[in-house]
Amino acid sequence: MASIPPYAGTLERAWYYGYRLICALIFLFLIGPILVIIPLSFNAEPYFTFTSEMLSFDPAGYSLRWYEDFFTSESWMSSIKNSFLIGIASTLLATVLGTLAALGLSRPQMPFRALIMSILISPMIVPLIISAAGMFFFYSKVNLAQTYLGVILAHTALGIPFVVITVTATLSGFDHSLTRAAASLGAPPSYVFFKVVLPLVTPGVVSGALFAFITSFDEVVVVIFLSGVEQRTIPLQMWAGIREQISPTILAVATLLVAISIVLLTVLELLRRRGARLRGITETV
Repeated sequence: MASIPPYAGTLERAWYYGYRLICALIFLFLIGPILVIIPLSFNAEPYFTFTSEMLSFDPAGYSLRWYEDFFTSESWMSSIKNSFLIGIASTLLATVLGTLAALGLSRPQMPFRALIMSILISPMIVPLIISAAGMFFFYSKVNLAQTYLGVILAHTALGIPFVVITVTATLSGFDHSLTRAAASLGAPPSYVFFKVVLPLVTPGVVSGALFAFITSFDEVVVVIFLSGVEQRTIPLQMWAGIREQISPTILAVATLLVAISIVLLTVLELLRRRGARLRGITETV
C-alpha cells in the first residue's frame, strides 16, 4: 500500500486517514457478528450471552464443553460427514461441467453465447426458495427426492455458475495462439487441453471449485426441500438445533465453519495471486 506523499496538503492527508478509518469501520461492521460468536463458543454456561465470569476473564467462565459435545455427538458427526460427502461430490461434478461449459463459451464461433451464459448463471439470480421448490417438484417426479444423488445434483446446479464465471474470467486473457501452435505441431486435442489449456486455467478452475464447495457446504434451503433424515447436513442440523433445542454447540460449530472459510479464502487469494503472476500482472502492496 502506497504511503501518503510528503507534498500532500491538509485535505489530502485528512482524506488519506479518513478513508482508512471508514474502511476499518465497515470491516468491523461486517465481521462484528463473527467476532461475537467466537468467544461465546467457549462459554462454560449454556447461554448465548456473555456471563460475568467471561467479562471478568475468569478462567472458570470458559470451557471447551461445547466443542467436546460436537465431536462426541453422533448426530453432529453424521451431519458433517454428509456435508463433506455431498460437498465434495457436487464440487467435482460442478467443476467438470462448469469448466467444459466455460471452454465452449470462450469460443467466438459459439452460437447464442449470451443466452446460454444467462441460463447457466441463472441459479445465482433466481431466488433460492424458487429454485428449491422447482427442484423438489422435479426430483419428486423422478424419485430423487430424499436421496443423496438428488441433493448432490441440486448442489451441483447451484455450484456450476461459480465455476463458469471464474473459468470464463480466466479464459478472457487466454492466448489462443498457444493452442493453435500446439495443434500445428501435431498435438491431438486431448493433449493440447491437458498440457496447454488446463495448466493456464487451473487457478480459475480451483477458485470456482472452492466457491462451489463453499456454496454446497453452507446450503440449507435446498437441503430442507430435498433431504431426508439420512441426508441431514451441518447447516440443516444447525437450523434444526436452533428451532428444537438452543445449545451453544451451534456456536462451536459456527466457529469451526468460520475457520474453514478463512482457510478456503486464503487459498483463493493465493490462487488469485498465482494467476496474476502467470498472466504477467504485478501487484503493488
